[in-house]
Amino acid sequence: MISHPEILSHAFDFYGIRETAGEQNNPKIMQMFSAIGMTWVQGDETAWCSAFINYLAKVSGYEYSGKLNARSWLDTGQEVKVPTPGDIVVLWRVSPDSWKGHVGIFIRHDGVNIWVLGGNQSNQVNISPYPAGRLLGYRKLRRR
Repeated sequence: MISHPEILSHAFDFYGIRETAGEQNNPKIMQMFSAIGMTWVQGDETAWCSAFINYLAKVSGYEYSGKLNARSWLDTGQEVKVPTPGDIVVLWRVSPDSWKGHVGIFIRHDGVNIWVLGGNQSNQVNISPYPAGRLLGYRKLRRR
């Protein structure tokens, strides 16, 4: 079973896009910011993991956080303890108590790592492993 198949499908449409180094910006990343109302963002080097998930959820007809901070997703949707591919995963960065985080789409858990499809992972959209100990929560989104 896959949660949010539309979100997952749209995410793969962006697979491999990356930030543009220097003063140029990737127009696809900048369009994500604009589509979610973050028109003040001036560059694709602004942290964009949450912008990517907000964009995907919005265009797929699901609720979204409307914020650029990854931890805002902990207040969006419904908490789930056992995720299915396509659910939202929120991870901590720096420390569990920091305001910093990362958000993406759950792909799988291999017992050691959580595999996440997300934006701004090494400055691009890809699937990357994150230590399971960094998990803050899984969320299932509701249709708008």
